Amino acid sequence: MEAFAALLDALVYTTSRNRKLALLADYLRAAPDPDRGWALAALTDGLDFPAVKSSTIRNLMMERVDPLLWNLSRDFVGDTAETASLLWPEPDDPAPQDDLSLTEVVARLSALTRTTAPGELPRLLDRLDAKGRYALIKLATGGMRVGISARLAKTAFAQAFAVAVEEVEEYWHALAPPYSELFDWAAKGGPPPDLDPNFANIPRFRPFMLAHPLEDGAVDLADYAAEWKWDGIRVQLVRATNSEGRSETRVYSRSGDDISATFPELLGVLPFDAVLDGELLVQGTAQGGESGGAASFNALQQRLGRKTVSARMLRESPAFVRLYDVLLADGQDWREQPWESRRATLEGLMPRLPASHFDLSALVEADDFAALAAIRDTARDAAIEGLMLKRRDSPYVAGRKAALWYKWKRDPLLIDCVMMYAQRGSGKRSSFYSDYTFGCWNGDPDTGAELLPVGKAYSGFTDAELKQIDKFVRQNTLNRFGPVREVKRELVFEVAFDSVHTSKRHKSGLAMRFPRIHRIRWDKPAHEADRIEGLRALVKD
Repeated sequence: MEAFAALLDALVYTTSRNRKLALLADYLRAAPDPDRGWALAALTDGLDFPAVKSSTIRNLMMERVDPLLWNLSRDFVGDTAETASLLWPEPDDPAPQDDLSLTEVVARLSALTRTTAPGELPRLLDRLDAKGRYALIKLATGGMRVGISARLAKTAFAQAFAVAVEEVEEYWHALAPPYSELFDWAAKGGPPPDLDPNFANIPRFRPFMLAHPLEDGAVDLADYAAEWKWDGIRVQLVRATNSEGRSETRVYSRSGDDISATFPELLGVLPFDAVLDGELLVQGTAQGGESGGAASFNALQQRLGRKTVSARMLRESPAFVRLYDVLLADGQDWREQPWESRRATLEGLMPRLPASHFDLSALVEADDFAALAAIRDTARDAAIEGLMLKRRDSPYVAGRKAALWYKWKRDPLLIDCVMMYAQRGSGKRSSFYSDYTFGCWNGDPDTGAELLPVGKAYSGFTDAELKQIDKFVRQNTLNRFGPVREVKRELVFEVAFDSVHTSKRHKSGLAMRFPRIHRIRWDKPAHEADRIEGLRALVKD
């Protein structure tokens, strides 16, 4: 546990991606089994201890320190785990300071119930120092938030043991923590984790092929095909039949998470064994109540992350997959074949797929790159993000490979908004007000109009600008609501966003898609910020 706590502490204070990779790789090489497997699972949100919530920690602290001190400290620090680890009182009769193994901690947390947790957790916390307590609370409550994505963790694993990250990714999602077979293969030179005789016949994840942004310059359309980049979520639909003849279908997200339970209507509709790559969308509604193609991401968002899906939601927002590519079909692996061959194969498969749940992403025809650019600039469909450019002779290779696929996103929309509220961040930003809610005027501010919130952003500014905004927040606070501060309506942000949609959950009736701070308008008076009407005119729902 001591080594894992030291790793977390180092990751929290490290912003460099390469440094994070090195820290994690060093830990994976040095830590014993199965500790390192449990650590890997914890850092990638692969563990869940339902008996312990943030409220459990808060209740323990309120019993041990002055409630006012706790609330003030939590408000100042901005992170429950960090606050509790520092404020936890030293026990009157300290337990022996023998190091708890991470494996032992995981076992004890797994055995907790809502009834036993308030009694057992203090015994664990009493045996640890501040860093250990921080690690324990983060582990127990989930959400590490130390800048380690699943992809970065797989890359660190590959670097630690000099294996291909594509192989790591493919095996990873077929295994459960603490990933013993994965470490036996990579760290100990054992056979690949193909120990189950039916392993090849289960619907397992394959790594996605990804695209580089098209920054400057053009591509030759004789070498590249263009298709729309749809604004849904990239998914892989996999069906496999085992040796007993039983077929199973799973839906995987881009990160390899199994999201089948969220989209049950897709699980019985693939009529043959295959691995298909596409964009998951929900159907829109045209005039007269008929299906109107793909709805905006806002409609899809209502279904994301749900463990159960109501019959009404299945009826009103049915999901379908707009197919991009075929990796495997009918026992043949197509990944080494050029894109043109895979596209022809996919087109040949379409008559075998139900039109209610599948369609094909259309190619975009243009005489030359300039004409394609003009098409892209005029595309403001709610479900379109931009264009994809795919080299016609490219195989399907995992990860991002230079000059094979490009994503050419449309230029963002811009609008001037006024900051209304600020909230502390987490991790290295826990001492800064870095999450900003902003609004537009619902009329003329000179005649009594009010600001209505339209979005929230926490990116798009430099560290130096963050310090400036944080200083503004502290000097212009009107009210405090826990970690949130209401500020004077004076600071204008130029906000970039991809699209805007109607929303019943927001007072303004609008919600932005992927808002980020484009520029801080210190020079612009708040009354010159944009109006709700101007933002509403951009709605394409």
